[in-house]
Amino acid sequence: MQKVFLPLLLLLLTLQAFGQSTMLRVEAMQGDGIYTLLRRHGISTSQLSEFIQLNKDNLGENNSLYVGRTYILPGKSDIVASTTAVATAKPIEATARVKKVPLFGKKYERVEVLDNKLQGAVYYLVSGHGGPDPGAVGKYGPYELAEDEYAYDVTIRLARRLMEHGATVYMIIQDKKDGIRDDNILKMDRDEVNYSGNAISLSQVQRLRQRVNSINSLYAKHKGAYQRMLSLHIDSRSERKNIDVFFYHHENSEDGKKLAENIHSTFTNKYNRHQPERDYSGTVSHRSSLYVVKYSHPPTVFIELGNIRNDLDQRRFVIPNNRQALANWICDGIISDYRNK
Repeated sequence: MQKVFLPLLLLLLTLQAFGQSTMLRVEAMQGDGIYTLLRRHGISTSQLSEFIQLNKDNLGENNSLYVGRTYILPGKSDIVASTTAVATAKPIEATARVKKVPLFGKKYERVEVLDNKLQGAVYYLVSGHGGPDPGAVGKYGPYELAEDEYAYDVTIRLARRLMEHGATVYMIIQDKKDGIRDDNILKMDRDEVNYSGNAISLSQVQRLRQRVNSINSLYAKHKGAYQRMLSLHIDSRSERKNIDVFFYHHENSEDGKKLAENIHSTFTNKYNRHQPERDYSGTVSHRSSLYVVKYSHPPTVFIELGNIRNDLDQRRFVIPNNRQALANWICDGIISDYRNK
């Protein structure tokens, strides 16, 4: 069974001439903001103002980027980066900071390590349900939304973000066919497997035991390292009940509680910044009876991403950029936790 380790995303390059004044032009990807784009190409974020000035006619509200559009980077030569291979393009030589992760799918399999903020950290990521169990199901117009598909897409996006910061990551539930998907409606399937390669059991208790056994076996392998586990789910409540992202931990795990609080604090700050007109009501509490919280050896955080039956919450899952934002914000909270370990 293939491990999901760190990253490989140096894009294919093609040279183009731009006369005497030449600068690097790059295509914005799903989930990119200006800071992410600058860091990915080795440019100091102190050049933010220059970037905005160069691209002032090509930015959205609050200087947001448009996916697929080309942006000029300050202080670089005339190399044009593109996510689309062309006849003259040659692949960049793989370096120690670059890896290929097929589990992420063709579009996202090349991942570049942007920095070492999480170097030395090991994370176990578990998306809820899977295989014969779709979890909670919500109606979205004529479509059905399955918890396991949307939880998986946020989880695998989170895995990629953690790897970009140098972490070692294990996806405990895997679907080799899906990868990271940019569709609004994610097709339901039953082909997810456990990290061990075994089919996910029909028995709920056995399913949970399978994933916990994989985590604990890997935890023993990485004995002495900084290790954490996160399990991502989507709740099901009354259609009228709009809920914010909330977090559970084990009542006797100070490290689990600290990780949950750091991610929660990040979400609070992000909402205050991006949606100051609304209050963020997500909570942190202990729920030690949850199987994966109770029996996983690494400090664990169980995350509920929203209500799959509520119209407002559904936008949090159905829009790909929102799924990426969830992954980004969770990752930022994880970085904060690791920085203050």
